[in-house]
Amino acid sequence: MGRLDGKVAVITGATSGIGLRTAEIFVAEGARVVIAGRRVPEGEALAKKLGANCVFRQTDVMVDEQIRALIELSVEKFGRIDCLFNNAGGPAQTGGIEGLDAARFDAAMVTLVRSVMLGMKYAAPHMRKQGSGSIINNGSIAGRLAGYSTSLVYGAAKAAVIHLTKCVAMELGEVGIRVNSISPGVIATGIFGKALGLSVEAAEKTPELMHGVYKSAQPIPRAGLPEDIAHAAVFLASDESSFINGHDLVIDGAITGGKNWTVQQQGYVGLREKFEKATGG
Repeated sequence: MGRLDGKVAVITGATSGIGLRTAEIFVAEGARVVIAGRRVPEGEALAKKLGANCVFRQTDVMVDEQIRALIELSVEKFGRIDCLFNNAGGPAQTGGIEGLDAARFDAAMVTLVRSVMLGMKYAAPHMRKQGSGSIINNGSIAGRLAGYSTSLVYGAAKAAVIHLTKCVAMELGEVGIRVNSISPGVIATGIFGKALGLSVEAAEKTPELMHGVYKSAQPIPRAGLPEDIAHAAVFLASDESSFINGHDLVIDGAITGGKNWTVQQQGYVGLREKFEKATGG
């Protein structure tokens, strides 16, 4: 404990899933945090649970002024901002390219990409004055490889986040601000249910189901957990990662590493049986 002693962090999308668990772990590691989300009851309940080292501000990351006010609250309340975790997001329209709606495409880009840009824009001046800071953007394996999301729009947006992270890292690194992204694999949260059209309430009940569904999707025999991402965020927010900049940290149990060993071997056995049957060998 204490890896974030003295640090002040802003975490968006903190009323559920990865953001909520990250807030809990940041506070446990000694940080003071400003958490943001659209749902007031959930945000206020989490802030109350975490105590004096946590403040909640209702924030819609689609609104420029609300993001600016969120960053300023951190400085007003705690005197500085050492870490910004641009975690807020949501599902995007599913379906093929011919059925995409331009307005829904634009809305997804605002939520998933523009919000990240604005968070960095407003945090950077404060961090520049300090001469230090760590910005962490939530990417996705869907932004690195096609076929890992229910939505091609979501994948495209996350690809933009990953590259935007690297571009800004090259600028802000020169003044002591590190900018990195985390690309989760299959993490048991409600976002998958939301992407498939479930209500928010119903989607938040689905993570337990995902543990069984995705147990064998990757070599490590379990679905990812919110704390898997939260612990990575702690590392990137801490001084332990002081020479890491412009990096996309993939946390996916190796689901994007290739075909699972057992599946691969079973395929070879089946292929050999077909060869033997066809050739008599």
